[in-house]
Amino acid sequence: MSWMEELYKTYKNCLGKEPPGSERLIPIGHMIQQAHLEITIDILGTFIRAKIVKKEATLLPVTEDSAGRSGIKPPPHPLCDKVQYCAGDYSTDFGGQKPSFFEEYKKQLSEWCESEFSHPKAKAVLAYISKGRVVNDLVNGKLLHVDTAGKLLTRWTDASKSHEIFSLLTPKEGKKDQGDAFIRWNVVELENPCSAVWNDESLQKAWIEYEASVNKEEGFCMVTGEKAVLALNHPKGIRYGGDGAKLISANDSSGYTFRGRFTDDSGQQACGVSREVTQKAHNALHWLIKRQAYRNDDQVIVSWAVGGHSVPDLFCNSYDLFLGSEDTFSESNAADTVSDIGQAFALRLSKVIAGYRAQLDDTDDIIVMGLDSATPGRMAITFYRELNGSEFLQRLQSWHDQNAWLQIYSKEIHFFGAPSPQDIAEAAYGSRLDKKLRKSTVERLLPCIVDSQRIPRDLVESVFRRACNRQGLKTWDWEKTLGIACAVYRGFYNEKQYQMKLETERNTTDYLYGRLLAIADNIENYALKMAGEGRETTAARLMQRFADRPFSTWRTIELALIPYKTRLHSSEKTMGFLKNRERLLDEVMCAFCTGDYSKEKDRPLSGEFLLGYHCQRHALFSSKSSERDSSDHDSQIFNSTTDLNQGE
Repeated sequence: MSWMEELYKTYKNCLGKEPPGSERLIPIGHMIQQAHLEITIDILGTFIRAKIVKKEATLLPVTEDSAGRSGIKPPPHPLCDKVQYCAGDYSTDFGGQKPSFFEEYKKQLSEWCESEFSHPKAKAVLAYISKGRVVNDLVNGKLLHVDTAGKLLTRWTDASKSHEIFSLLTPKEGKKDQGDAFIRWNVVELENPCSAVWNDESLQKAWIEYEASVNKEEGFCMVTGEKAVLALNHPKGIRYGGDGAKLISANDSSGYTFRGRFTDDSGQQACGVSREVTQKAHNALHWLIKRQAYRNDDQVIVSWAVGGHSVPDLFCNSYDLFLGSEDTFSESNAADTVSDIGQAFALRLSKVIAGYRAQLDDTDDIIVMGLDSATPGRMAITFYRELNGSEFLQRLQSWHDQNAWLQIYSKEIHFFGAPSPQDIAEAAYGSRLDKKLRKSTVERLLPCIVDSQRIPRDLVESVFRRACNRQGLKTWDWEKTLGIACAVYRGFYNEKQYQMKLETERNTTDYLYGRLLAIADNIENYALKMAGEGRETTAARLMQRFADRPFSTWRTIELALIPYKTRLHSSEKTMGFLKNRERLLDEVMCAFCTGDYSKEKDRPLSGEFLLGYHCQRHALFSSKSSERDSSDHDSQIFNSTTDLNQGE
């Protein structure tokens, strides 16, 4: 139960300290619900007006049972509720097809109004609903709709007109019952400028005190270790207002899931938690998820500091992480320090982490929690870690440092840093991957960030294979995938200490083959640009084949360069460029160890060849050649990939 204890502490630490403009923590005995209708009455319970609301989130008082209600006879909320609860004329006068729970709703509201903790607004609502005219007033206001027989419609059949309430309701079995429309109340008081019941703090306090007075049964709370009023029903609505999945659920009166383990079906023998603790913990979790969680369908992953301090987002890439710092970075401002990219990036990263470290103490508790649900009614904690502040920041810094590489996401966004987990998932399986695959991939990457584990090898291989398939991707998709492939490969083989710059002293076979491909691509691309041709180079077309059979494919690429070399050699303007590139080709060929460049070792290349390719290409783009006319053209080739694929 440590997760609930930490959430309970978070609620106490953050209550009343919410950032300006942000949503407040939900008080106990309350929940958030999407409203459809707003009815305004006066303090005597006289109807004034009503209007449609666009499913606005509304804070409403709830009982312990109604907060997690489900089943055939769901208990009513004490004040704001659906039409089938609030309207006495729903089924009797207007033929509502859903069961009417008006009597239960009225009885519960009456008991509150008759207690010492009553409130004028609650009494006004009781006076109005006792008249039994709720649906009648809504129909007269043309907010609910009836057929010619005066019965509430379940379908809107007039295609020439739109009916707003039907567009807001969720269909069930092909029908939209207007009894599902949720009502909130506006009570006009002359002495109270706050007419909205969902914003009236005095009404909230009155309900909390009343509910505490009617719950007297105490037991041992496993979170606080003290005797307190135990919860019999735990809240739902954790991820969003209509979320029906629960983290704690005890309903074993039929089916006997826990047969032989406990003597009753209340669940208190398995998990005794006080009503105050469970509501505060669940409300804190709902608040954190709404503010700062990563979401993917039903999957939610949230990290937070128990003390309420700001923490960096685990799921953003380095570009987004650095945007929160004054010391932002990009490919353009890093070009001047291309020979020292690694140190420049590490310095910027250290400054960002130092900013968070100034807010967090080394001993502050940081929680990372993942939630998911396989069914509408049950939710599980799929990931949970407790770390101190220094450990959390050190591991996050390690992730961004080890997986850093030049990333080219679009024509405008170039940066040195690590990709986000969702970027890695898309690079491995494509941007159209289904929700389940995206969800499972992100879950597998989470321990790599939080626990400093290696990225799974199959993900590294998948990204590498897609990066090699240059023909199958559009220009910017391939540029992005290439950068991510280099980043994850560098992080996976962190012990090899790959640098984010060209390593001319590295003479491994795969790295050298990558350099050869980049130089060949550069030569042909330059010749095509000079001739005004916009087609792809031979190196680009044969990249995937080169990754599988580099020795034999290089012969094809090298022979294809001959006419382009002849073209460049014939002009004095381009002769200097060609000589520099031929000299570079000779240097790379001479760097092969004896026997590595041979037909016998014509084997598939590893992801290291992409590092050599990417570094050599970037070095050529950023080089300051002694021939100024050649270097001016050469530096423009970095953006020429856009021109090469305009037709895609």
